[in-house]
Amino acid sequence: MKTYKVGGAVRDQLMGLDVRDVDWVVVGSTVEDMLAQGFIKVGADFPVFLHPETKEEFALARTERKTAPGYRGFVVHADRAVTLEEDLSRRDLTINAMAIAEGGELIDPHGGASDIRSRVLRHVSGAFREDPVRVLRLARFAARFGDFKVAAETMSLMKEMVSDGEVDSLVPERVWRELEKGLMEPAPWRMIEVLQECGALERVLPEVSKLNGVIQPILHHPELDTLKHVLLVLKEAAKANADLDVRFACLVHDLGKGLTAADKLPRHIGHEQTGVKLVEEVVARLKVPTEAAQLAILVCREHTNVHASAGLSGKAAMRLIERCDGIRRPTRFCRMLLACELDARGRLGLEDRPYPQRRRLEVALEAALATDAAGVAKRLLETKAAGVDIGAAVRSARSGQIDRAFRGMQMA
Repeated sequence: MKTYKVGGAVRDQLMGLDVRDVDWVVVGSTVEDMLAQGFIKVGADFPVFLHPETKEEFALARTERKTAPGYRGFVVHADRAVTLEEDLSRRDLTINAMAIAEGGELIDPHGGASDIRSRVLRHVSGAFREDPVRVLRLARFAARFGDFKVAAETMSLMKEMVSDGEVDSLVPERVWRELEKGLMEPAPWRMIEVLQECGALERVLPEVSKLNGVIQPILHHPELDTLKHVLLVLKEAAKANADLDVRFACLVHDLGKGLTAADKLPRHIGHEQTGVKLVEEVVARLKVPTEAAQLAILVCREHTNVHASAGLSGKAAMRLIERCDGIRRPTRFCRMLLACELDARGRLGLEDRPYPQRRRLEVALEAALATDAAGVAKRLLETKAAGVDIGAAVRSARSGQIDRAFRGMQMA
């Protein structure tokens, strides 16, 4: 029995990155042998085990044979006769198909080390096309390693997988799983670029793909193209180290523009409400977690209102806060403001433009939350005032606090 360090741990070691999870391949062993040595079997479909002490993953060397369409249509074979080279040849990319022997020798039958030096993402073999998830994974690696290019032959292969309908077998939950990982990589916009180039974006996120070529007013969008704008917003989100929910909201905030171009003119009247319906369809289809879904809908609906909020009075700002449920959900309100700022900065040449709207509305929220609403309500209850009157009085008190806070900002 021989063990080899494989996959991402080898890749990251060669790239000088921190190695977090180490995976091992075992050659010349069986399930019974592993169990007899105390390993814990965890793979339902594959012969994967946890080391009894380190809890690192050890997998028996295996081969895979395609038996049906989709990413689950495989038969796995593992026994003592399967070689390391056979195991490595079933992997997706050359940079993930390397191993290090116990003595430190690098085993690299597919040129992964060379592709790391050349900054290239390249498929190992034609077997790549048998698993449509690999299209999403490659796009995610493009987001992780933003300076890597996709090999021309690999891009051609992915285009064939799209045209042949293989990508259509991806289930929405798996699309979301890969999308959420890709959005949190250092260059999330690269994932969208790669999926768009190979045609897969139209299959898995057609609402986003439809933004390609949709023109916007040059006064507000020097980049013109709506999809280019979305990619710039994602770039700003990565620079801001925004969380997943904010990044997803950035991705889908302008979906309505794919349907609101009037006679091919760069006008998009009502794109916010049109977009809300599309975002609702996307989050339902992909089964996006509730928090991310709610923030995405809120940003889509309100981003232009936030952009136009610089001159709002305390009363108008309070209406915006109430409409966004900001009193009950202040953290979500602030995340919405961040997404709106990223939207404003995700425009060609305007990345450093000031965005005072965010701070002004944060101050408004702080003032509203600091208002003694309970005290106002208590005084009115003592006069047996109606509930609607109490609500109006609390709203008025909060609006007044906001106006005072705004005046304080002007004086500062």
